[in-house]
Amino acid sequence: MFITKAFAAGSTDHSAEAGSGVFPPFDSSMFASQVFWLAISFGLFLWFMSKVIVPRIGGILEMRQDRIAQDLDKARELSAEAAASTAAYEQEIVDAKARAQQISQKARDKANGEAAAARKTIEDELAKKLSDAEARISTIRVKAMTEVGSIAEDTATEIFARLLRRQNNKSRSGESCICCR
Repeated sequence: MFITKAFAAGSTDHSAEAGSGVFPPFDSSMFASQVFWLAISFGLFLWFMSKVIVPRIGGILEMRQDRIAQDLDKARELSAEAAASTAAYEQEIVDAKARAQQISQKARDKANGEAAAARKTIEDELAKKLSDAEARISTIRVKAMTEVGSIAEDTATEIFARLLRRQNNKSRSGESCICCR
């Protein structure tokens, strides 16, 4: 069905000429020519592989190896730079902390100094006001003590004068005085 009449007719003619029904690669009469062409083909293939394919593959492998080596070198270099940058960054942090500590200590000392000076000023002012107040009190006390005698004298005179007036008013009215009763 799938074989055409021309092919079928040709194959019958060919088999009649050869006279044997053996598959041509397995025909022993053709081994010598097949081995010869196999050796030539293998030699050409081997020469083509050694001169074209293997150098190209070797070049590609060498180029990849060089690229990998360069990448590893660059990675080591970048790693060293990163380590140096990290160390520098950490040192800057330590330095910044030390500067901040110094600044805060200076500010604390300055604030303590200002507070002490303000406290001293206020204490001096309070001491001055206290001494002024004590001086006024002692002045008032001395003045009061000096005036106590005159006030007592004036008060006693006033009381005595009132009593006399009362007694005079009572004796005129006929009443007896308090001291006579």
